[in-house]
Amino acid sequence: MESLSLPVLNPLLASRSNLYKNQSSRMTSPLNNFPRGCSTSLSTVRRLRVGVVRMQAVDEDIDLKQMRDMAAAKKRWDGLLREGKVKLLTPREAGYAISLSNKPLLDVRPSSERNKAWVKGSTWVPIFDNDDNLDAGTLSKKVTSFAMGGWWSGAPTLSFNRLFLSKVEEKFPKEAELIVACQKGLRSLAACELLRNAGYENLFWVQGGLESAQDEDLVTEGVQPLKLAGIGGFSEFLGWTDQQRAQAAKEGWGYRLVYTARLFGVILAADALFVGAQQLGHYIQELRGH
Repeated sequence: MESLSLPVLNPLLASRSNLYKNQSSRMTSPLNNFPRGCSTSLSTVRRLRVGVVRMQAVDEDIDLKQMRDMAAAKKRWDGLLREGKVKLLTPREAGYAISLSNKPLLDVRPSSERNKAWVKGSTWVPIFDNDDNLDAGTLSKKVTSFAMGGWWSGAPTLSFNRLFLSKVEEKFPKEAELIVACQKGLRSLAACELLRNAGYENLFWVQGGLESAQDEDLVTEGVQPLKLAGIGGFSEFLGWTDQQRAQAAKEGWGYRLVYTARLFGVILAADALFVGAQQLGHYIQELRGH
């Protein structure tokens, strides 16, 4: 079997590291601009520069650790598939197994994806779910995630579901033949590893995830097509995702016109805001003149 191509845990890490590097380079210039005798200002700038360098070093350590963790996980998951400990199914084969053999499908997607579309009759136990905590650490992660691209992709902040194994064990005996699926195929591999280590030996993994299924492969329910359950944010609003472009090719101009109208609406709204800001600026200047 070919080695699986898996994304890194956080695709925004590289850009975040570049952000710190840019900040660090900007922090060096003030040292040359302060006149002699400004010891307090110089020491403040030096402390800020040291702080930025430390942040950069910590961030790079986290990047390296996550890359190593993903590489190790990829190697383990490849081994499970290569050795036949987890069997591979295409979405169409999974649909046949569900309809003809009555095999259960375990949906391990987060609620943000499950609530949009799901396979009829599937059992939902998320391995990662939306992190709704409001503590300082979680809020910081959410702000960072939003600023580093979450506003565009709509990707939520997720946390590991510590009750995952116990919930699965409540619903399925260890000898059950389980088809495990997520949206793209990555989290379901992690779930298969956990289940295998917990004693489940009849596991089937849906290659490519539910997103790769064709309309006729699986019987689905929900407010959206299964392919679109994993998208969100401003890119979904404008229809600028690969999944929506594929959907538009099937449904024709009616589908495209909806998103074209949304784009024009955004342009008009942005123009109105710009004109309004200019007018407000002129008004403030006139008030200052009087």
